[in-house]
Amino acid sequence: MHKATPSFFRSCPVALLTLLATLPSWAQEDVPVIKDYLIDEYGERRAFSRAVATTGGTTVWVAGHTVLTDAAGNDISGNFEAQTRELFRLIEQRLAYYGGTLSDIVTMTVYIQDVRDGDRFVEMRSEYFNEGRYPSSALITVVGFARPGTMIEIKPTAVIGQEVE
Repeated sequence: MHKATPSFFRSCPVALLTLLATLPSWAQEDVPVIKDYLIDEYGERRAFSRAVATTGGTTVWVAGHTVLTDAAGNDISGNFEAQTRELFRLIEQRLAYYGGTLSDIVTMTVYIQDVRDGDRFVEMRSEYFNEGRYPSSALITVVGFARPGTMIEIKPTAVIGQEVE
């Protein structure tokens, strides 16, 4: 037996799709966000929070990012620091599409190929976030990546909106 589609959905699909398509451009401006950072002494030294709780806002799950060239097209294969800086630039660009910045990241999973790069990553990450407001994080060493020359992959999640303190 075939169920009839409600007349509202038959008559308004274009309007509904148009409304949904414009949501990211205006939704974040008026959505209050509260972020609570659970951080201890070790987390402060390593530039990460033990947990971050959020209320409100728009959650953006960003795909894992890797990169082998910088913005100018230069080859950065095998260059951990250059790849890390370019990844943060690209991730901020992705978040800007939804009205966000790196400070909206509440958690990130970071994969590195060489365990010796872990401390350098922590130093670099601390440059991108305000003290005491670090995302929760996992730092995982992997055997290799799909593309030769890749040294790091970052997969963040952000909550975007007008932050309330």
